[in-house]
Order: sequence, then C-alpha cells, then structure tokens
Amino acid sequence: MHPKALLDESASLIEQVFKFEHPADAVVARHFRENRSLGPRERATLSDTVYAILRERLKLEWLARSGSGSKWRRLAILAFPGDRDFIKSALTEPEKTWLDHCDAVTDKDLMAQHRHNLPDWLATALREQVGEEFDALVASLSQPAPLDLRVNVLKGKREAVLSALQKAGLAGAATPYSPLGIRLQGKPSLTKVPAFVQGEVEVQDEGSQLLALLLDAKRGEMVVDFCAGAGGKTLAIGAAMRNSGRLYAFDTSGHRLDALKPRLARSGLSNVHPVAIAHERDDRIKRLAGKIDRVLVDAPCSGLGTLRRSPDLKWRQTPQTVAAQADLQQSILNSAARLLKPGGRLVYATCSLLKDENERVAQAFGASHADFEPLAALSLLEGLHVSAAASLCSVDAGQYLRLWPHRHATDGFFAAVWRKKP
Repeated sequence: MHPKALLDESASLIEQVFKFEHPADAVVARHFRENRSLGPRERATLSDTVYAILRERLKLEWLARSGSGSKWRRLAILAFPGDRDFIKSALTEPEKTWLDHCDAVTDKDLMAQHRHNLPDWLATALREQVGEEFDALVASLSQPAPLDLRVNVLKGKREAVLSALQKAGLAGAATPYSPLGIRLQGKPSLTKVPAFVQGEVEVQDEGSQLLALLLDAKRGEMVVDFCAGAGGKTLAIGAAMRNSGRLYAFDTSGHRLDALKPRLARSGLSNVHPVAIAHERDDRIKRLAGKIDRVLVDAPCSGLGTLRRSPDLKWRQTPQTVAAQADLQQSILNSAARLLKPGGRLVYATCSLLKDENERVAQAFGASHADFEPLAALSLLEGLHVSAAASLCSVDAGQYLRLWPHRHATDGFFAAVWRKKP
C-alpha cells in the first residue's frame, strides 16, 4: 500500500478506536474483517500505530497540538512505526519539518503526565502503592507483553516441549517462576507449530499460570472455575487434575465459553464442563452449594494489570467503574463461597493493580465470613516449589500473591486464598 493511503487508513482507524465504545482489539479486528484487502504488513503497521498512541496518548496529543490538519492524521504521523523516510514520503514539507521538531523532544522537555501517560487518578493510586518504583512500573506498562506458553502436563514435560519448540525454530526459555511456563522471544505465529497444534502448549501469561497453581486442584475432585472466560485457567486446572474428577467452567458469556471449545479439543481434557450462567446467583450454581472442593474466582475487574496488552483500558476505566467492579466482585465472591464443602479452598483473583479491587475486597470478605480462614499465599507457593515465592507475595507475611509487571515481567495479578472451616 502507498504510504499516503496507509497513513489515511491509520488515521481512520485511530478515530474509530478513540470513541472508546468498544475494546481497542475488537475495533481493530472488526476493521480488518471489513477491509480484507489489507495484507499482513499493513495490518501490523495499523495495529502498531494504534497501540503506540494508546500507550503514549498524553504525550502524543500534546505534541500533536503544534501541528496542523486532522488530529487523527497528526497522531498517526507521530506514532507511525518504522523508518521515518517511509512516512515522510507521504507528508508535505511543513509536516516533515514539524515531525522533525517533535522527534527532537526528549523526556526532560516533558511534564510528568506526558512521561507517565496515565490519567491523573490512576497515576495517583499507583504512586501511592509503589512509591519510588513508579517510573519503573510506568515504563514496564508501556512495553508490549511477551508471549508466554504453559506446558500441558497431560502431554509432555517442559524440558522436552521447549526442546521441540527450539527445533521448530522458535527461540525461548523456561519462565523464572511458573514450573510449567515457557517464554518465547518475539511474537511468532503458533498456528502451524506442532507443539501448539497437538495441544502440548497453550498461550497463558506466567502470572495467570501461578493463579491456577494456587488452587492446587487434585485428581478426582469437584472444582469450579467461577468466571472462566475463554478458559486459560480452566485448561491449566483440568490438566492439574490429570483429566479426572469434574471441573465446571462457569461464565455469563456463552460467546467466551464457545472460544474454549477448540482449546479443549487440543488439550485432550474430558473432565471440563462449560456452563453458561445468567448471573452469580443462577439456580445451576445453587444446586452445587456445599458440594465443591475448590473454587477459583478470577473476577471481572478493571484489567489495569494488563495495560501492556490492552493500553486502552487506562482511558476507558474511571474511579466510578472501578467502584462498580468492586461491588460486583464482592457479590460474586460471596456467591462462590457457598459452593464449598468444609475444608474446601477458595481463591479470589484479579488482573488489577488497584487495592480497591484486591486487598479491600479480600479484607471485606474475610471480615464477613467467619467460617473461612485465610491461607498465606507464600506458604502455598513454597509448598508447590515455586521459585522465589517470597518475591511474588505482599509484604504482610506473604498473605497475598501480588505480581507487578516491572518486578516480575508478568501482567499485574492479585490473589487471596481461604479455606472453609470444617
């Protein structure tokens, strides 16, 4: 595609994304479906441009003010990836001069908000939690996430699978914390890689793998993944159960559960039972009350721990949406707790960085449920032989799992664990 046409296409897509009516990845995917003539390189360029703007929105909007013409064109010019000579071939002489001036701007020329590119409310909340690590956290959130895989223990061991991937031409290494993880270099396509096609590996962030490990599901048990989504943790739990027992995958979205089906087929699991529910008080849940050994509540949340993958979330979330999520999280957690039999384990998890969705929800649950005793995440992880377990947990006696992108190179995750008293 000619540079000018590609620039125009980028500007059009950016305008669609910045309506913030739908997640950015959904808007981009729809645009590609509606414009099938776009080749792989054009799609990569468009996607990279959109996500660069979402990551550095405040900085780029500030720079764009000094230009002329459509705002969306100016943003596209500033964020356009690759060789500047390519994009300059589509620019007027004044635009070339303006772009050179913008490229000469350094961090010391920027105000704080243009360096961290976060809404003020979120910057304040994160700075209160991590203090002097704030700049490191911001830098990590501005980088694309790596591609992590989880080895399916039903079909192979990590060392053998890693060797097979390397022989297939993929560069990667064992993850530092999860005993089942492999981190690949770059973002290779897996669709024709034998280990992926045969279900020996599944895409799953290392932090997400640790959440599934915390549940520690056993052979023959009755287990519930309460908010299963597309089933990444469901698959990990089912494999840990060695394809025995019964694993319910609940979710309010039948569409997300449909996405689990091909992954289930690859995995070789037959103990997983996807169930679409209307809400957390669905009658199908009530019928299982007091019968379940373990429950994972990977609750709907702001997703602010996944900004490396979904940078639009920081512009789509507000303090009000976070507060609403916290109320829903408490309701879901209360409903899920009713499923457990005496001695059963409950894990509450989010992919949020915020205390309002994490510690405060866990503390409220503990205060209102005397029939549950907290379990320290640190002790559980050490019992599972997770490397450097202490570094993965909060400072309060290792009570909670607390993963940070800048410390652990994972998405941001939180988990709290309880046992129902006999």
